[in-house]
Amino acid sequence: MLYSFISNFVDIFSFLNVFKYLTVRTGLAMFTSMFVVFLIGTPFINFFSTKQILNPIREDGPSDHVIKKMDTPTMGGALILTGLFSGILLWGDLFNQYVWFLIFITASFGLLGAYDDYKKIKFKNSSGISFNFKITAQILIAIIGISLLSYFSDHSELKNLYFPFFKNLIVNLGWFFIPFSVFIIVGSSNAVNLTDGLDGLATVPVILVASCFAFISYVTGNIVFSNYLQIPYIVDVGEVSVFCGSVIGACLGFLWFNAPPAKIFMGDTGSLALGGSLGAVGIITKHEIVLAITGGLFVLEAISVIVQVISFKLTGKRVFKMAPIHHHFEKKGWEESTVVIRFWIISIILAMIGLATLKFR
Repeated sequence: MLYSFISNFVDIFSFLNVFKYLTVRTGLAMFTSMFVVFLIGTPFINFFSTKQILNPIREDGPSDHVIKKMDTPTMGGALILTGLFSGILLWGDLFNQYVWFLIFITASFGLLGAYDDYKKIKFKNSSGISFNFKITAQILIAIIGISLLSYFSDHSELKNLYFPFFKNLIVNLGWFFIPFSVFIIVGSSNAVNLTDGLDGLATVPVILVASCFAFISYVTGNIVFSNYLQIPYIVDVGEVSVFCGSVIGACLGFLWFNAPPAKIFMGDTGSLALGGSLGAVGIITKHEIVLAITGGLFVLEAISVIVQVISFKLTGKRVFKMAPIHHHFEKKGWEESTVVIRFWIISIILAMIGLATLKFR
């Protein structure tokens, strides 16, 4: 809104041209969202604590979680989304179709997550809404979003799938584009949700992936850089970097309160929304496989759950002491802070590998 307002006066005040630069607006979006979270964080946490909006602990989880985390407020995703939307609505180009697609996915998944958190809090257990309801709602939201994007977008590369390390390996997905995109968005949303089990564990990897895609979306939307890197040039997709800047800022602000020992958890309100938004960004920028690399920690967490479930159903035996895999290492005796920091290190390495794919083609 502020960017649109400022644009009306560019012809009168030439110095306002600085706000046309994506790098400037990305930085402003990041600092705006971070400042908003910092500003309202403490009152938000105090209010949720007073109203007993507390985190339900898994009964089968590590025993010390019951003692250390039972009085910690949840639904901190509302705090993240407040900051995120403040940044993108103030500094984003609201005439850009990709911005509205990202807002739709993020807000819809956030509302679904909030309903899940509400059910957990109301009935004081970690079950929430049923798996079937959650996955069906996610699929429907993703189908609506992707269908609208396909209808309104003149993005000629939208249905193509690009493979990193191979500059000429391109597959046109055709009719399979919609189910593939739904899988990316829903899978990314649930993978981040599964990772969000320890203090700060999901927050830093989200920041790292968003940082990578702030850069990727910028170069993808710049014809000079995209030609140099031999990646697809997509008109207007650079605006996605402003959205990613908002994600980074909101999560940095949230990490101040979510760092071990956490004063608040993001809950499904935050994890479903952030995961869905990252999946949507990967689709828009045509770097879905790079998303799987940079967000490899999320993929690992999701695979650990799938393997655990399949193994138990087929053989009656568990591969891991507990899934997702971060709980497996806790059960092996690792301190929570050790698990979190080591998983952050893995995320940093994967983010660097993901960025390296831009050059090695």
